[in-house]
Amino acid sequence: MSWIEHHADSERLASRAQVASRQGRQRQALALYAKAADAEELAIADLDIAKVRTLGISAVSAVSLYYKAAKFERAEEVAARCLGFSTLPAFAREQLRNLLQSIWSEQTRENADVQFAQGQVLVSVQGGEVVLGGAPLDLIMDKVKTVQSLFHRTAEFLSGREHRRRGAPSQDIQDSCRPWLFQTAPGSYQFAVAIQKEYQQNFLKPVPSPEDVAACFLRILRVEIQDPEESLAEVVPNSDYRSTFLKLTRNLAPDGESCSRLDVQAVGDPLPISLGLAVREDLGRVIRKTKRGPDAAGSQTESLRGMLRAVHLDSDWLELAAGDQRLRVIAVGEEVDDVIGPLVNRQVIVHVSIVGGKRRFLDIEADDSQR
Repeated sequence: MSWIEHHADSERLASRAQVASRQGRQRQALALYAKAADAEELAIADLDIAKVRTLGISAVSAVSLYYKAAKFERAEEVAARCLGFSTLPAFAREQLRNLLQSIWSEQTRENADVQFAQGQVLVSVQGGEVVLGGAPLDLIMDKVKTVQSLFHRTAEFLSGREHRRRGAPSQDIQDSCRPWLFQTAPGSYQFAVAIQKEYQQNFLKPVPSPEDVAACFLRILRVEIQDPEESLAEVVPNSDYRSTFLKLTRNLAPDGESCSRLDVQAVGDPLPISLGLAVREDLGRVIRKTKRGPDAAGSQTESLRGMLRAVHLDSDWLELAAGDQRLRVIAVGEEVDDVIGPLVNRQVIVHVSIVGGKRRFLDIEADDSQR
C-alpha cells in the first residue's frame, strides 16, 4: 500500500472513532483511534521524508491519534522519532513538542489520586506584554478565571439549568466540571486546562460529562467568532445564555495592549480558535446592538471611562469614578455576577445610552489599556 492509501485508511478509522466518542462508546472509540494511529504510522514508513509538508502532517496526525487512543508511551516514542527527522517542518516540530508536554501531563494525571476527563484544552497568549514563557500575572489570572466561568456556564447550559444571574455555580456543577491548570511547553505563554471528573455521580440531578462540556465549550467559541448572531442562536437558543457567552468570550479576547492574540484548541487539533482585537470589537458591537434593540436606534450613546467603584445589581445601578466625578449608570440589573464582578475596582469602559438625561447601561468591559 502507498502513503495515500494508508493515510486514507487512517482518516476513515479516525472518523469512525469520532462518531463512537460522540455516541458515548468510549472503549470502541479508543480502539479505533489506536488503529487509525497504526495506519498513519505505516503511512510515514512508506513516505519519502523529502516531502517535507506531508511528513509534518503525518507525524502530527500519528502522535495525535495515539494520544486520543490513550496510548501515551507509544505516542511519546513516535513523537521522539519524528522529531529526529532533519527535514521535519517547523510547524510540525512545534506541534509535536506541545503534544509531548500534553502526553507527559496525561501520564502524570494517570498516577494521581484525582481522575480527569480524557484530553485537555490548550490556551496560549502572545504579543503585547507577553514574552516567551512569561506573562503578567494579572493578565493570566483574568484569562484563567474567564475560562473557568465559560466551562461552568457551558455545563449549566447543557444541563438545562435556569440561567444564573447571581452567585456561584451550584455545588454539583462545580464538582462535575472542575478545571485544573497544567504547564505546557513554552511558546509565548500557554497553559493546559483539564477537567476533573466528579468523584461521585449524582443520579438524581444528572450533569453533562466533562468531555461533553469541553466539546461544547469549543464549539460555542468557534461559532461566536464565525457568526455571533445567526449561527450562535442555533447553537445556543436561550437569549440569556447567549448574551452571557458573548460577554465572557469578549472578555477572553485580547485588548491589543497587554496581549494581541489568544488561541484555544483541543490537544491534537491542528486548527486553533484564534481571538484577537477584531474579535473583541465585533463581539462588543453585537452585545450592544442586542441590548439597545430597534426602538433605541435614535438615542444618543456615550462611552465612559473610569474606575468601577460600586455595583448594586438589585437596586439596578453602578457607580464610576472618573477623575473627581462620580458617574451613576442605571438599568444594570440584567448583568450577571461573573461578568461584572471581576471588574470592580478596575479601570473599565461603560457604554451607555442617554435617555431623558439619564445614563442607561448598555455594556461594560475592562479598559486594559490602563493596566
